[in-house]
Amino acid sequence: MTIRPTSSTAFAIVALIVAPIAALSGCGGGQPTTATAEKAASAATAKAPPTAKPAAKRAWPTTRRGDVVDDYHGTKVADPYRWLEDPDSTETRAWIQAQNAATERHLATIPGREALRTRLEAMWSFDRRNAPRVVAGKVFQLRQTGLQNQPQLFLAERDDAEGKVLLDPNALAEDGTVALKNAAIAGDARHLAWMTSAAGSDWSEVRVREVGSGKDLPDHLQWVKFSGISWSKDGKGFYYSRYDAPKQGQALREKNEFHKLYFHRLGKPQAEDVLVRESKEHADWGFGGDVTDDGTLLVVPVWRGATKKNALLIGRIGKAGGAPKKWIEIDTSFELALDVLGNVGDRLLVRTDADAPRGRIVAIDLQHPERAAWKEVVAQGEDTLRDARIVGGKLVLLYLHDAHSRLVVHGVDGKPQGTIALPSLGTVAELSGDSDDPALYFRFTSFVWPVSLWKVTMKTLAVTPLWSPKLPFDPANFVTEQHFADSKDGTKVPYFLVRRADIDASRPRALWLHAYGGFDIPMVPAFYVDRLAWVQTGAVFALANLRGGGEYGEAWHKGGMLGNKQNVFDDFFAVAEDLHGKGWARPETTAIAGGSNGGLLVGAAITQRPALYRAALPAVGVMDMLRYHRWTIGWAWVPEYGSSEDAAAFRWLHAYSPLHNCRPQRYPATLVTTADHDDRVVPAHSFKFAAALQHAQQGEAPVLIRIEEKAGHGAGKPTSKRIDEAADKLGFLVGAIGAEHFPHLQRK
Repeated sequence: MTIRPTSSTAFAIVALIVAPIAALSGCGGGQPTTATAEKAASAATAKAPPTAKPAAKRAWPTTRRGDVVDDYHGTKVADPYRWLEDPDSTETRAWIQAQNAATERHLATIPGREALRTRLEAMWSFDRRNAPRVVAGKVFQLRQTGLQNQPQLFLAERDDAEGKVLLDPNALAEDGTVALKNAAIAGDARHLAWMTSAAGSDWSEVRVREVGSGKDLPDHLQWVKFSGISWSKDGKGFYYSRYDAPKQGQALREKNEFHKLYFHRLGKPQAEDVLVRESKEHADWGFGGDVTDDGTLLVVPVWRGATKKNALLIGRIGKAGGAPKKWIEIDTSFELALDVLGNVGDRLLVRTDADAPRGRIVAIDLQHPERAAWKEVVAQGEDTLRDARIVGGKLVLLYLHDAHSRLVVHGVDGKPQGTIALPSLGTVAELSGDSDDPALYFRFTSFVWPVSLWKVTMKTLAVTPLWSPKLPFDPANFVTEQHFADSKDGTKVPYFLVRRADIDASRPRALWLHAYGGFDIPMVPAFYVDRLAWVQTGAVFALANLRGGGEYGEAWHKGGMLGNKQNVFDDFFAVAEDLHGKGWARPETTAIAGGSNGGLLVGAAITQRPALYRAALPAVGVMDMLRYHRWTIGWAWVPEYGSSEDAAAFRWLHAYSPLHNCRPQRYPATLVTTADHDDRVVPAHSFKFAAALQHAQQGEAPVLIRIEEKAGHGAGKPTSKRIDEAADKLGFLVGAIGAEHFPHLQRK
């Protein structure tokens, strides 16, 4: 689940791709002692009314059911677990302890769990690096060594030099739960503004460090959220975004509304920051702020919910920054996606979907900003344009072709200048370079290769390897294939299949099927340690590219949003059935997983087609589709899902909402995962869904929940917690499907 991020012309942190399950998921669980948890459970269940007994002995505590009933447009809807919406009540805390204890008891009985953790830890022990960022002749780069919890920011004089540590987030918390979320270097490379978040929260703090001395200034900004950092040309101040501080104890329940853009001048207290832009009339508007390379313009994308559509404002500023004295409205319809790449004087180059659902590049003259005067620079192509930037005076365009990357280069006048050769079928995960830089850096990844760094000389487009890690496994031992399934309405749905080179479809294998299907986000080849560990055991992994995602442009996205959401689930069913039909797996050897919006997908999948899978891992999912918009930033997803406050939308939301479709039947083994203080997809979703599914389970399979304490939606989770979580999830799947389907589990 995403909120439209504000792009930044400054250096920005890009997560190193080693996270388990999904980049957007972040969940796990504390493990209290059994005695403590059972004592706490008695308080949570003392008033529980009789419930229907499932076919098998329960492995989990009974959850009290209340009598709350809501009226939606004349339809009565029960919400018996409304009390679990308060994550800090005595009863909820007791419930969390009891559920975690039950989950730990189950996981402790699974053979091979420790072997999996040992394997994961060994495979995780390799170095990772982001693409370098060159500012004023200095090279800044994120690096993470082996099992280090958080990446460090390095400073070097050359892109191939080792350099020294400029910032180490690992020193901020003993358990590694404070993460570096964003960083921006002033244009003269004298100061670094760095943003951190604690325990996975979306709320952040910003401090400023002198690059030369490594010492922090007194500047300290709080309650920053959904923000970039962009320095003024003189390097003495920067733009950032925030909400007002929530009321005490309401951080997980209070809506985030009335976003504001500020300018901070170094040495001044936050209370004196200049308010640059806000909307007192529109609570759902959010504001970014990016300074162009020449320092003359402030680009303000205005977002409204978690959609790529935005308004665009341009402010004229001087080198000292501050509030613009003049504003130019480019478009305020919120019907277009508008991403400013850079400018030459008053000529803006913009990536947009205007009259181009797969994307194109246009030039906008600020003297004539009306849409009729826009000039096409690069026309829409057959592939989807996912990113673009100006580097070395040229346009570098990143396209998706059947969900894998292509890099194409044009002049700023639009004339084609060639392509950039990529190492193999995979994903360009990061582009780094400014308009006047002679070199472009990019990070490349695939299902079986974690990360490699490449340098492109923009004058000749020659590509040279810059860095790659020494790996504790051989990528040549694995094979990646692309297949297509026919969905219910005949739509071709692509998916990737990853397997060991010595594995074929001669007999059914244990299958992990993963997907997302929403918010115009593409699912692309990317490396995750737990996925490759799974494949190493002799199982197979599949990643489905469902409608609702961003693989084929806006038409593909719209095909899986709002009233079309059922298409996402039907696409998922089609991929599972295609894999079964081709002999790779059977329902009894199939596990499904997804996080955030993908957690919603898994919840809908097991309530609609429970017999199609043996096990399920819904992570930090949006499970209560009737109330999601009431909490924190949930209202921002209304453009994607619709709202229960609208009668028409209520009908389709109620029809698939996982929480509201838990009816008595046999469900696959399910391990719900969340964090007790996720302030993106609040834990009430997973709490209520797990309780409802436990109540409805009529089969013998376990339905459990693993609740990570001192954690959020997933960003910045320390490596140690990621390994623990991955081991528990994979162990749960092995226990559900059967160790006999993992012939290489005990092998090194």
